Amino acid sequence: MARFELKLPKMGESVAEATITNWLKEVGDKIEADEMVLEIATDKVDSEVPSEVSGILVEKLFQKDDLVQVGQTIAIIETEGEGAVTAPAQQEAPAPAVAEVAKTVETAKQTTEVNFADSDKFFSPLVKNIAKEEGISLAELETIKGTGKEGRVTKNDILDYIKNRSTQPAQAAQPVAKQETPKAEPAKQAVPVSVNGQDEIIEMDRMRKLISHHMVQSVQTSAHVQSFIEVDVTNIVKWRDKVKTAFEKREGEKLTFTPIFMEAVAKAIKDFPMINISVDGDYIIKKKNINLGMAAALPNGNLIVPVIRNADQLNLVGMAKAVNDLANRARTGKLKPDDTQGGTYTVTNVGTFGSVFGTPIINQPQVGILALGAIRKVPAVIETPEGDFIGIRQKMFLSHSYDHRVVDGALGGQFVKRVADYLEAWDSNRDF
Repeated sequence: MARFELKLPKMGESVAEATITNWLKEVGDKIEADEMVLEIATDKVDSEVPSEVSGILVEKLFQKDDLVQVGQTIAIIETEGEGAVTAPAQQEAPAPAVAEVAKTVETAKQTTEVNFADSDKFFSPLVKNIAKEEGISLAELETIKGTGKEGRVTKNDILDYIKNRSTQPAQAAQPVAKQETPKAEPAKQAVPVSVNGQDEIIEMDRMRKLISHHMVQSVQTSAHVQSFIEVDVTNIVKWRDKVKTAFEKREGEKLTFTPIFMEAVAKAIKDFPMINISVDGDYIIKKKNINLGMAAALPNGNLIVPVIRNADQLNLVGMAKAVNDLANRARTGKLKPDDTQGGTYTVTNVGTFGSVFGTPIINQPQVGILALGAIRKVPAVIETPEGDFIGIRQKMFLSHSYDHRVVDGALGGQFVKRVADYLEAWDSNRDF
């Protein structure tokens, strides 16, 4: 028998550690290759860790709520074969089970050395060894449609691909067909406790604890100041009503107000780059890239802030696709750890909940956050060469919270005014 070391895999360029939130397998359980073993959490994003081999779980080196570094061994799986087996995160690792699988496919082709670490996608050591044995290039491997979590390529995916691309008989891949495994029972919910028969004591879940900590830390760190401005978005509302059907038909995406607002914010940040900063002690770090955080709802009702990278380089179509993608993956719980990293400024839409305006708390270590209020029809004074009159206009409030340690009132006010100027100057005849 051989002992396989299951390590915490690399989950993103900026992610170095994760917390174990739940073990899906217990000591003594049989595990299939690519089957999920445990659940982990990195800040606000939950993920699952699969096994690269088939075998028996014989040892768990960490418990629930333990913090684990990327590359650390978290469990030992006993496999058939001899000697110890290790699998460093995102690196090649020999595994006896791989040789067992490789016997089922054609091995006459010459092994091709490919550096799979060059890919942004995660491939298990099992999949990578099969690809090497079959001479599948990295570019070719990345084209295989995965059926695993977050589109990962599983053992069956690559074997089916090999079967279809070659002339070998179909029964060659049959011996390694993935077996059905019983699903892990869901974790039991904590039962609320009643103190006096009426009130309840409910423990915060992990997400609420994180949010609580971040909010208190931000208020204790930054001197929060707010500036408010009312914006006439009548031209934007009319333009969107006019083009949204054609936009969806051509681009396959819904056109909401969010990408329009994000475009204006990105432009304003380019005009006022000292909004795009962070603070490190007595030093100000001026960010080169404009990465806009976008508050989005999670399945459990909590909010998370995925990031649109290099937002100033996107046109409206690109911005709409980025906004919809992040919002959809947030709602379905499919965000990746890197999706929430590297933001330089945040936008939150409090109007979604019917709020006219709000005073949002800064997302550290940023120095500003913009709240978008609800769009309302209101009576307004309209100035014309013939005189003033009262008309119905579509208006909303922008609420800008900023860190008064490094952003004074003039800069904070000028920035939100520039965002308003871009929105009010919207070209009703522009194409999308």
